Amino acid sequence: MKLRTLSIGNSFSQDACRYLHPIAASMGIDWECVNLYIGGCSLETHAANLASGAEAYSLEINGAAVGRMVSVNDMLKDGAYDIVTLQQASHFSGKLQTYFPYIETLAAAVRAAQPDAKLMVHETWAYETDSTHGAFPDYGRDQRRMYELLHNAYSHAAKEIGADLIPVGDVVQGLREDLPEFDYANGGASLNRDGFHLSIPVGRCLAAYVWIETICGADVRKASYIPEDADEDAVRLLRIVREYAHNYVNK
Repeated sequence: MKLRTLSIGNSFSQDACRYLHPIAASMGIDWECVNLYIGGCSLETHAANLASGAEAYSLEINGAAVGRMVSVNDMLKDGAYDIVTLQQASHFSGKLQTYFPYIETLAAAVRAAQPDAKLMVHETWAYETDSTHGAFPDYGRDQRRMYELLHNAYSHAAKEIGADLIPVGDVVQGLREDLPEFDYANGGASLNRDGFHLSIPVGRCLAAYVWIETICGADVRKASYIPEDADEDAVRLLRIVREYAHNYVNK
């Protein structure tokens, strides 16, 4: 199986794409993962960059920067993609009004340039309970509240543009609330490395598992790739999150 995806994103799509290629390869899937990176980039800024044609994005392929700055416009014309993903900046993720009209503008541009590609929305995740991110007070420093708001916003936005959701935020929150191994407030592992980005390697692998299960329908429990920096505890947690991601997406 061969796939080529384009993510118009930020550091949260960078998290999701970091291990996607090697994990997929270990399952017999040849996946070229293209990510357009600007840290903290919102849908409004993506739409503005689309209008201006600004070469404002660091191009990342298969989880690594290639040392080239590109525009959304040029990358939408750079061959055929099977999937194109959109997402909101984390600080705006629970604020529905920040999605429109920008996500509609981007969706229209994607469909015009890539009529055979499937448009999907990458649902990001809530911050850790003790996150020091400057936007966390906007959500009352309440992880559950942030999750509920972002889930509702992403679900509504995806429906409005006729796109399917990649439910990474749902799976992250489910692990936090369902399994003691990830009950951070009571001594479990955090799925974040700094209160908002995904942990390395477990959180980033988790996002890739959700993408693979959602997009390909492939059973990530069969994935054999383990990042080189994974210690014994990380390997144990990776087995747990593979199983959980598989069960969640297929429930």
